[in-house]
Amino acid sequence: MRFDDDADLDTSEVQDVRSSRIPGGRATVGGGVAGLIALVLGLLFGVGPDQLGLSSGDEEPAAISSSLAQVKEGCRTGRDANAKDDCRMVAVVNSVQDYWRPEFRRRQGTYSAAPTVLYTSRVGTACGAASSAVGPFYCPGDRKVYLDLGFFDELRTRFGASGGPFAQAYVVAHEYGHHVQNLMGTLERSQDGRTGQNSNAVKVELQADCYAGVWARHATRTADDKTGKPLITSLDDADIREGLDAAAAVGDDRIQEKFQGRVTPESWTHGSAEQRQEWFYQGYRTGDMGQCNTFR
Repeated sequence: MRFDDDADLDTSEVQDVRSSRIPGGRATVGGGVAGLIALVLGLLFGVGPDQLGLSSGDEEPAAISSSLAQVKEGCRTGRDANAKDDCRMVAVVNSVQDYWRPEFRRRQGTYSAAPTVLYTSRVGTACGAASSAVGPFYCPGDRKVYLDLGFFDELRTRFGASGGPFAQAYVVAHEYGHHVQNLMGTLERSQDGRTGQNSNAVKVELQADCYAGVWARHATRTADDKTGKPLITSLDDADIREGLDAAAAVGDDRIQEKFQGRVTPESWTHGSAEQRQEWFYQGYRTGDMGQCNTFR
């Protein structure tokens, strides 16, 4: 995957709070028995704090903006995105949202942009306070994607994914798939608290994988709103294999086998490695979000 060196990046779509301190309050994730459960579940499944049910009235306020503004200062062009992970996140967020805006219009809908928040260690959200152990997540309460870039090292070293730029892009596009679901009312309709291989929780995750694949199919043809030119200039089969590899690495069966030595489908929340690959590729193959009905 490569970006147009001369393209301008829109850093307003990414909030960089990596140098911030979270003011006041008591963390709801990371302390005591509940915190330990959150860390384990987060590390294994990448679920958000709202899904863990750990939000409370004592949660920390949202993180304040970084005075260093690393992203705003250092991520200006596609050349920066080709060289640095945080700038790559800006470019992917730009490309994903550049795709969904006109796609919603085409379907007589309105796409509301969602920022990605880059943080380190922990962050306060409308869904509760979260540590980086929960992995990347989307919070429907404030319509933001949260990401600690250290997760991508974990994806390679702990989960066994091959890594690479498009593996990172797949993760971001998956979380924006949840934003699309939120705008369409799918998240609200699907929350029943159940787990298991046929649960709504799994179907929601597989649909987000499919939506990520849909974006990938159109990525090199998705034009920047200002320039009318695609931000991503090349995306090949090797990139798609990276995405499929990352999807498999975070399959519930792979993670359970690796960390607990057995597979328990009744506790699945994201789907098997095979399912995640299948639905990502379904989106990529068809390029049609209408073919992403995992609830059927």
